[in-house]
Amino acid sequence: MKRTYRPATTLVHAGQVRSNFAENAEALFLTSGFVYDDAEQAAATFRGEVAHYQYSRFGNPTVSMLEARLAAIEGAEACRATATGMAAVHAAILCHVKAGDRVVASRALFGSCHWIVTTLLPRYGIETVLVDGADIAAWGEALAVPTALVLLETPSNPMLDIIDLRAVCDLAHRAGAIVVVDNVFATPLLQRPLEFGADVVVYSATKHMDGQGRVLGGAVLGRKEWIETTLQPFTRNTGPALSPFNAWVILKGLETMALRVAQSCRSAATIADHLAGQAQVARVLYPFRADHPQSALARAQMSDGGTLVTFEMKGGQDAAFRLMNALDLIVISNNLGDSKSMMTHPATTTHSKVPPADRAVLGISEGTIRFSVGLEDVADLIDDLDRALAALAQPPSVASARR
Repeated sequence: MKRTYRPATTLVHAGQVRSNFAENAEALFLTSGFVYDDAEQAAATFRGEVAHYQYSRFGNPTVSMLEARLAAIEGAEACRATATGMAAVHAAILCHVKAGDRVVASRALFGSCHWIVTTLLPRYGIETVLVDGADIAAWGEALAVPTALVLLETPSNPMLDIIDLRAVCDLAHRAGAIVVVDNVFATPLLQRPLEFGADVVVYSATKHMDGQGRVLGGAVLGRKEWIETTLQPFTRNTGPALSPFNAWVILKGLETMALRVAQSCRSAATIADHLAGQAQVARVLYPFRADHPQSALARAQMSDGGTLVTFEMKGGQDAAFRLMNALDLIVISNNLGDSKSMMTHPATTTHSKVPPADRAVLGISEGTIRFSVGLEDVADLIDDLDRALAALAQPPSVASARR
């Protein structure tokens, strides 16, 4: 696109390249390889002298359209799509660091990200340090020595902790580090980390971008030079390529993302307020609620509170499981950012491999539930919650018999 458009328009039109058939919908180039006019063109392509698709592990026209659209909505110079969100996180880190380097990360990370930082990187001789994301003094202490990379997510999974992006980016850059931000919970519609000084943004496109529970995908976005000289050789040779079919599905998902995220945010805010008034609920976390410990910071960095609500049940795991098992409409799933509303119990699913002591530090209790709010009528969601909460007052055998 030649003009600069608002986000909803960008999500529909950016990056589209029509073939000679002049199709309106993006074309799906479901091919593993490409052909050349002659041997000389093939040789020149591999020397980098000619721009020509070679192999879908390296690049594909459908994937390229997705990358261009994501770069446009993020405000990034370049993007590389990956097979999954974790492939994006892994590639963004491993392409940049080497033995002897130092990585500083927020303690509140998704379970697999936590494993990469605490288990995988040390195997390769990379020092790793975890800090409390909300503690700027702790960041300052950790970044008082040279560091190669900083990894953080805000809001965090699942406790919705908020990190001061500008303050951490300033400290990281003084230490010589690049800052990689997992922006999945906020989406590029609610928060743009690059504008606060981040160098790289990563996503699981499986979530709000597809947003309809169909395909896996990921993305890494940043400066063109870093993407092409640091990330591209890594992804080209290690192979975390996104399927052209998945790229096409995500492209179509992006067309409705602005509508879906806005509706889910409205419903999430309503549900957070409703849960806060329930006697069986010990606490509710939602970034834009006044009782969130970092509500002011969330409002300074984000344009809305997001699609997720985290709450803690009185009665621990037993109460959490009984509530989830009593739901009729809301499904139990470890995914998020979907049209369908989903609940998960982080301590036994997404963060089950995080040591219990570390979960305790993060505030993930046995009663913690992560609620990804979908597109159902919010009144139906509240009715389902109320029925499930009412079932907690019944003996487990009675509640089970009524389902």
